[in-house]
Amino acid sequence: MFNIVDRYMKNLSINDVDTFAKKKSVNLSNEELEFTYTFIKKNYKEILQNPKLFNIDRYKSKYSPENFDKVKKVFTEYFSKYQRFL
Repeated sequence: MFNIVDRYMKNLSINDVDTFAKKKSVNLSNEELEFTYTFIKKNYKEILQNPKLFNIDRYKSKYSPENFDKVKKVFTEYFSKYQRFL
């Protein structure tokens, strides 16, 4: 499973992140989008290896209050849905 995710992440583009965010009704500013993309690319392995150690609230200052609430909701939704595979 990890190999599939790894291959996907290597090909992930900033446009993929933006499209997904918009699909979830999260309209990220350019700065928020750049932060999100860079963060995902740099940290996905550590998060997948230790998902319970990840504290999304540490990144609250990187988003507008409205967007942070939406990002946190999407993260929580997907973590709940896929945590058994991690």
